[in-house]
Amino acid sequence: MPPRVRAVASITIEKLFENHAEALGLVRLGERVGDDRPIYEPAMNRPGLALAGFFSYFAWKRVQVLGYSELSYLRKLPEAMRIDRFRRMCDRNIPCLVVARGAILEDALMTVANEHEIPVFGTSQVTMNFLNTATIRLEHDFAPSVTLHGCMVDMRGVGVLIIGKSGSGKSETAIGLLERGASLVADDMVRVKYVGGELVASSPDLSRGYMEIRGIGIVNVANLYGLASIRPDKRLDLVIMLKPHADLNEVDRLGMQQKTYEILGQHVPHVEIPVAPGRDTARMVTIAALDLQLRRLGYNMADEFNQRLLNHMALGK
Repeated sequence: MPPRVRAVASITIEKLFENHAEALGLVRLGERVGDDRPIYEPAMNRPGLALAGFFSYFAWKRVQVLGYSELSYLRKLPEAMRIDRFRRMCDRNIPCLVVARGAILEDALMTVANEHEIPVFGTSQVTMNFLNTATIRLEHDFAPSVTLHGCMVDMRGVGVLIIGKSGSGKSETAIGLLERGASLVADDMVRVKYVGGELVASSPDLSRGYMEIRGIGIVNVANLYGLASIRPDKRLDLVIMLKPHADLNEVDRLGMQQKTYEILGQHVPHVEIPVAPGRDTARMVTIAALDLQLRRLGYNMADEFNQRLLNHMALGK
């Protein structure tokens, strides 16, 4: 059965504040209301046109950010018009308001927001910096994800996901890679998200840095190999499938065609490696990772050999 893809339709204001308040410098300016309000889109919106009275394409599903331009415009409006425009914006059921640059919202407008139970936050960050940082973090929260059974390591800058049947030696292979300088991202449960055009793998918080080795038990990787041997996440570059030695004839021997493995609709380079007693599987994975690096630099060892073979045949030798 294929793994279940987890899609996120919305997140609450409470989750936004809980997860990102420190990074975004968020502080509450108004009453604690509307924490259960949903954010439906992973982006920010500057409501300049809405405050000018144009609501035809108003992105009400997004967090509304008031920067220096919006606040300056509001201050130049007559008081009655200023409150009316602000009230019309709040009538659209927006998730929340964020006032940037350490500014504050005047009492009359804060009263309107409280009446509509719309949370108001402030941040000392420059408006554009806040917009960029908050968008990246929301995109991560909204990203589709899937949990896979395997081991994820960072091998010399290449993110390698090792999969295979239970007992195929995934964890033992990962240990061999750690001894060669790799870093562990996740063992057993690998969470993969599609964020910013890339697949990013991570581990559940509870099991981060731990591995289960059959016959030994649970081990703390950082205690054994140092803090450099673990990392919280890594881009997924290569999928290694460990296969029984009995399937040796089904494994590609030349590497002329780069196989791919589909995860969340993305096709990741895929290599099948047969396992057998006495075979150094970790070394094979290392070679596969280095080969991928060379391919990305435009050098394909299989193609080079094939060209040499064709030249040899053309010369009739």
